[in-house]
Amino acid sequence: MPRRIVLSVAAGVVLLGGAGAFALAYAGEQPPSLTHSTARYAAPDGDRDGSLTFTTDVTASSGVKDVKVLAWPANSSFAEQGLTAKDMAAVESAVCKPLDEDTMRCTYAVTVTRAEAKASPRGVWHVAVLAGAEDGTTTLDTEAADFTVM
Repeated sequence: MPRRIVLSVAAGVVLLGGAGAFALAYAGEQPPSLTHSTARYAAPDGDRDGSLTFTTDVTASSGVKDVKVLAWPANSSFAEQGLTAKDMAAVESAVCKPLDEDTMRCTYAVTVTRAEAKASPRGVWHVAVLAGAEDGTTTLDTEAADFTVM
């Protein structure tokens, strides 16, 4: 085999190997992704408390570190100012259980008392999610799911 072809093949192998290593490194730095996000709100009825349940699947190649959840009314100051990761720092966390090697199903559930429901603004509410991965990357979805308070 001529030397020029051998060198070209060798250069190609090195180039492809480097591109593959870059792709793997880049894939490891991807922020968490959220899928299948749903919110279910049930108003208090009679003597029974209501509830809000939010569920999402979070995928992070380095592992899911934490998932913070905040329900907020669409007509609140967050709609004008925008919700930030800093706003989400002190909110409650979802409970997460593994679905597979990289994905967790995370659920946030809270009881809604009659007094809380009465004091809540009517209309559309959004559920914001801040998902953190073990490698330090984060994803903020300020409107991961919606529900209506009547």
